[in-house]
Amino acid sequence: MQADSYRHRGLRRALVEELRRKGIRDERVLLALATVPRHLFFEPAFQEHAYQDKAFPIGEGQTISQPYTVAYQTALLNPRPQDRVLEIGTGSGYQCAVLLQLTPHIFSIEFNPVLFERTRRRLAGLHQAAHLFCGDGSVGLPPHAPFDRILVTAGSPTIPRVLLQQLRIGGSLVIPVGNEHTQRMMRVTRESEAEFVREEFEDFRFVPLLGQAGWPKL
Repeated sequence: MQADSYRHRGLRRALVEELRRKGIRDERVLLALATVPRHLFFEPAFQEHAYQDKAFPIGEGQTISQPYTVAYQTALLNPRPQDRVLEIGTGSGYQCAVLLQLTPHIFSIEFNPVLFERTRRRLAGLHQAAHLFCGDGSVGLPPHAPFDRILVTAGSPTIPRVLLQQLRIGGSLVIPVGNEHTQRMMRVTRESEAEFVREEFEDFRFVPLLGQAGWPKL
């Protein structure tokens, strides 16, 4: 495992200041990004890109999300220390590690088995103790529901009803919804057994959410 040096910590501080200039105001989220060593989620040959505010390929057709996107989604999600959070799309594990700075109760599911195994080992090496699963995240994790927060880190064609039903009353789902080119970030809050309130935010571009309630496998 690579070291987390004074230089890396300085680069993270600079990244956090850039995110603050771009409009991220949640200090808990900014502190989480300042704490998690993003370069350790990159292969050594590509670590020079780790503290640029951009997405980067991680293999298997997936990317590690842009830090601004991670911060934006996490701020919308607003997880509290006691919340049970479901992350759909473990990917590199970076977003998962950021969430773990805010609550220890993280459940994360990855569709791709190669990526899942790689990330499982990485998070274990970093002593990041989330509950990790490999499977179809588009249908959530019914055996472990309900959740206080659900975060989807891939673009979905719709808001899957199956995920809404796994929210606790008062809980929220943050999900990018749209076509394969661009998606609108949405937050859906469960007000009662049958009532949901939907909010729309900025446009983003994510890799597609695959699975039964997502896009067909491409």
